[in-house]
Amino acid sequence: MAEQNQDPISLLQQQLAPVRQQLVAHNVYQSLQNMQDLRVFMEHHVFAVWDFMSLLKALQRELTCVQVPWVPRGNPATRRLINDIVLEEETDVDMHGRPTSHFELYLRSMEECGADTRPIYRLLAALAAGASVAEALEQAQAPASVRQFVLGTFAIIDSGQPHAIASAFTFGREDVIPDMFRHLVADLRQRFPGQLDTFTYYLDRHIQLDEEVHTPLAQQMVRELCGPQAQRWQDCLDVATHCIEARMALWEGIHQHLLAPIAC
Repeated sequence: MAEQNQDPISLLQQQLAPVRQQLVAHNVYQSLQNMQDLRVFMEHHVFAVWDFMSLLKALQRELTCVQVPWVPRGNPATRRLINDIVLEEETDVDMHGRPTSHFELYLRSMEECGADTRPIYRLLAALAAGASVAEALEQAQAPASVRQFVLGTFAIIDSGQPHAIASAFTFGREDVIPDMFRHLVADLRQRFPGQLDTFTYYLDRHIQLDEEVHTPLAQQMVRELCGPQAQRWQDCLDVATHCIEARMALWEGIHQHLLAPIAC
């Protein structure tokens, strides 16, 4: 995939630019006309927030030692990269300086605006009881577009290929999230002043961390995992393209639900 004398990360971003732009320009953002629309969005999107953490922990499992007894595993620089990201995703701070994961912060945002958290809690309960991801999604009564998205994420996780998982994490999530969330946060502040403080904090925090810290770290992780192997870079392009298209399908599912909420 990589052309001589061109940075493979830059080339990958260039190749992803058209599909990435389609995602950023998706009409789901303009569809959030009132608080009920936002609740519907969050009730779908929370599953993506959750499975993002599973992508992250899959990388930590693949790239570091999480067993006992501990033995050094992999490249120390790559271990540092993934552990730095885990620290802030799993134990960041809320607006009051209290430790929390980004997923738990999102749940708090949902509760504050009256979104229904019962489906995602049903999923967590089913998983805790030993259900598979597919079974837990069924028990949660997750929408079809959510199930398709999450199962696609876990297919990548189950591939056991660290470079593919890292591509999904980096280019399917971290690299594109700031531009996606910018479409939301400014508009939400205008429409609902003072009503969505936790959610706008969550969005702002992601924009800041993903853009300034996590994306550069994640890109370096992909660089370390792919090295000079052209096939791995091609795999990264294929996986990232699939992930962005999967996100658009999730957004389209939300958009269709907003257009015909009774039928859904």
